[in-house]
Amino acid sequence: MRYTNLPAPSPEHGLGRYLQEIKKFPMLEPEEEFTLAKRWVDNSDSQAAHKLVTSHLRLAAKIAMGYRGYGLPTSEIVSEANVGLMQAVKKFDPDKGFRLSTYAMWWIRASIQEYVLRSWSLVKMGTTSAQKKLFFNLRKAKNRIGALEEGDLRDDNVAKIAKDLNVTEKEVVSMNRRLSGGDASLNAHVVTDGEGAAEWQDWLEDETANQAANYEEKNELDNRRELLTEALTILNDREKDIILKRKLQEPPLTLEELSNLYDVSRERIRQIEFRAFEKLQIKMRELAVNKGMLIETNL
Repeated sequence: MRYTNLPAPSPEHGLGRYLQEIKKFPMLEPEEEFTLAKRWVDNSDSQAAHKLVTSHLRLAAKIAMGYRGYGLPTSEIVSEANVGLMQAVKKFDPDKGFRLSTYAMWWIRASIQEYVLRSWSLVKMGTTSAQKKLFFNLRKAKNRIGALEEGDLRDDNVAKIAKDLNVTEKEVVSMNRRLSGGDASLNAHVVTDGEGAAEWQDWLEDETANQAANYEEKNELDNRRELLTEALTILNDREKDIILKRKLQEPPLTLEELSNLYDVSRERIRQIEFRAFEKLQIKMRELAVNKGMLIETNL
């Protein structure tokens, strides 16, 4: 499926111009969206797919703005969001009964997070699930309790966030210091063409008003466990044991410990872990799509 003549963010033209450009594409009514999706699914109608994508570019941009504080080019984050959106349109099944925007949120976030994880050296494959959760949820947690101060957090806010995200207070302090340097103010202005200046916060997704997003957050943990349990069956006993001990055990075993356990080199353990993790991710994503689950499948 190819998309031509799509607007794209670029450093040369500025993000403001791109945001103004995508506002020109109208939102779709449920009936029109369903008809377009059926045309794509049944007849591979590329024009219908193109319209589905362009009508949701604003959603992708809003979600992308929530990841602007990781020290990465915003235009690239938006581009990754659009890649996720296109994948969502490609695999969307309108007969499942939910809107494309609800389905696309998972693909958009997954695409952005994969890009962020690839780009940040502080979050590696061996990082625990709790640390990854902290990495992607610290800002939201700070906003929820009104911890908007610059620099280090107050002790009571550190304790609250650590409890809510199930990590140590030391991890909260460390991650906050790493991320604070690249954070941008929500009131920073984006220069737009012809309509004055808008603030970053004008483009942020209002998750409190999105019942589908609230439902997704509430049920994500149970859904992830269900998918993981089913996906683990594709691994052999050694692969499963290494994945469990490296990614799902607290604290995780080191490569050295596992190499001694299996009497092989650390590099061999790393290779097994990498391939098993890859197989697991693919299977979990496949299961999530087949079951219509709107979750992030990163362990």
